[in-house]
Amino acid sequence: MADSTALHPAFQRRIVPLMAFTVFFSVLNGTMFNVAVPDIQQQFGLSPTQVSWVVTGFIVVFALAAVTYGKLADIYPLRRLITIGLLLFNAGALLGLVFAATSYPVVVAARLIQAAGGGAIPALSLLVATRFFGPQLRGRMLGTLASTVAFAAGIGPLVGGLIAGRWHWRYLFLLSLATLAALWVFRRVLPRESRRAGSFDLGGGLLLAAAVALVLVMITEGWLVLLPLGLVPLGWFWYHVRRTPYPFAPPALFAGPLFRNGLLTVFLAVGPVFGMFFAVPLMLRDLYGLSTLHIGLVIFPGAVSAAFFGLLGGRLADRRGSVFVVQTGLALLLASFVALALAAGAVTLLVSLVLIVCYTGFAFIQSALAKAISTTLAPPHAGVGMGLYNLVFFTAGAFGAALAGRFIEVMMDLGVPAPVADQALPYAGVFVLAALTILLAGWVFQRAYRHQGGPDRDRFGS
Repeated sequence: MADSTALHPAFQRRIVPLMAFTVFFSVLNGTMFNVAVPDIQQQFGLSPTQVSWVVTGFIVVFALAAVTYGKLADIYPLRRLITIGLLLFNAGALLGLVFAATSYPVVVAARLIQAAGGGAIPALSLLVATRFFGPQLRGRMLGTLASTVAFAAGIGPLVGGLIAGRWHWRYLFLLSLATLAALWVFRRVLPRESRRAGSFDLGGGLLLAAAVALVLVMITEGWLVLLPLGLVPLGWFWYHVRRTPYPFAPPALFAGPLFRNGLLTVFLAVGPVFGMFFAVPLMLRDLYGLSTLHIGLVIFPGAVSAAFFGLLGGRLADRRGSVFVVQTGLALLLASFVALALAAGAVTLLVSLVLIVCYTGFAFIQSALAKAISTTLAPPHAGVGMGLYNLVFFTAGAFGAALAGRFIEVMMDLGVPAPVADQALPYAGVFVLAALTILLAGWVFQRAYRHQGGPDRDRFGS
């Protein structure tokens, strides 16, 4: 349980902007490097598969770190874990800034170290909201984080393009060092907690890590042969956690239909959004011939709107309940994906306006889904429960981006006719698939949460 100091309004007012500041640079670090991949490939003379590890390796380690920090937070104080995470995150940034320009293995090592530390930031920020904010205020905190994530995801390519284009891609590491300032503040603001009972299930953690790593590599690299290999450690993990006294993920977590279906909704809703993040810049380059800077400018209004509407979504989740906000967010995503399918090849202003709706829907579902899932968790399982939320979130993102890329490749390999209107078909197809997946997400969520209307109450073990 959180102590009285942590639940005091003065503490809550200080911790919200601090967490938002740290989350912003964590997400920015992930998205801005994507635009630098061609420059890294050219400098070191790499094949597409070799250079993809700058992104693939980061995603794999980041996702695994997020769930690991979440589990550790059920035992160890948040103050200590955030300190470790930020120190690793900045150590990787310093290594990359000083030495990455001379060696590609150093680039990958720096990114993996950053991911090992950066995974603590989203995992523990959600846990701060769960542990130190009651259900009546939790949506506001989660809305702030959701708007920050959406804004950073949208502005990342613009920032990355400006820095890598004007100076050198290694200076992208410099921005991450801004989080060093937050380290000192965290150690002053966060309460001193005592260690809780329990032990860390290393065997279960390694089995889950093996399963997730194989699946994520299969998704990002297209190596379908790894899928059955990934099911072996996953099955062993399930066997293991049912027979150990302090399992990595207690089987009781998955007994409640709200938690299970909440995670399934996250996967189905987040995947199409990341597919959109991947497809829209490619569409703007292929159909409109825009530069990296101009692509960022088209996306930028959506990112800015997310910063505002994410806050609104969090407040609505507190007043009307997270179910209402999730339903609204899914409806906005459905409408925006249908509109993007129709607008592919149209004027860029129309695309930019539709992206405002899309980013708003994304910010809504982020804050409200996190709140809906957090209220199904008993306090002893909150850390690993929200860690699994993060794991599913990032796995869905990798899957959505990879599926969008494969679909576009297949459509183009089939031969696209010459007119520009026909060249838009692969991208329109991606958005149609995204809309159908959002419909499925809405059906799953509605079946599980249809009786949970109104402001949220604690539903531990529901």
